[in-house]
Amino acid sequence: MHNQADSLVSTPIEQVTSSGFAFVEGERMRQLLASAGELTDWSAFAESWNHLGPDEYLAAKGRFRRRRHATFSAGSDGAIEPQPHQAHFQSLQYNALQGDIQRWFEPIDASIANGATMRSILQFCHEFFGKVAPPPLRWHIEVHQFRIEATADTAGEPTPEGSHRDGVDYVLVLLVNRQNIASGTTTIHSPDGRLLGDFTLTHPLDAALIDDHRVYHGVTAVRPFAADEPAFRDVLVVTFKATAR
Repeated sequence: MHNQADSLVSTPIEQVTSSGFAFVEGERMRQLLASAGELTDWSAFAESWNHLGPDEYLAAKGRFRRRRHATFSAGSDGAIEPQPHQAHFQSLQYNALQGDIQRWFEPIDASIANGATMRSILQFCHEFFGKVAPPPLRWHIEVHQFRIEATADTAGEPTPEGSHRDGVDYVLVLLVNRQNIASGTTTIHSPDGRLLGDFTLTHPLDAALIDDHRVYHGVTAVRPFAADEPAFRDVLVVTFKATAR
């Protein structure tokens, strides 16, 4: 199973509108991002995943997941503004493992958060999600850098909470890099648990675009191909949530 049946002929906007999600291959995603800006600092952007802090809130004390976090705000005029560093919060309704607590992560480095690639990604999301649904007065935007690590003894868990919703309106999951990793298949489910699609983000810029109200998403555990070499999966997750102000 790859994606919804019309994925080869319909646009990502049509797919998200009709099915609640879309898988976009890297080359197509590069074209879409180019319409919103430039990726001139991509090398530094991708390299920044080598400097993430541990996720101390996991039961494993961050041993297998590293991350950084940033918050932005956008108005209907399209201007995207960085916000003061703040905690990430999800209710237990959306995160049974780590809900109802304020989680503080190291901030995304300013040069990356304000760089061309991040700006292009955020501008694309603002334009895309604004076309899928009537834009609100303001978007609350959160950006997460994730590195999921795996060892020969322990699989990496990209979504330890299982198939879930994020408690927002829309989600972009963008692959930045993967090294020595097997599996990591993204699965999309209906609220009643029916599998709607599955695909694997394999190449840089492979992406999933998700309507968080309509579908659940998860990622299968990752394991290394070669047991004695570093194994990791680097993704950028961007969430958009409508706010009244």
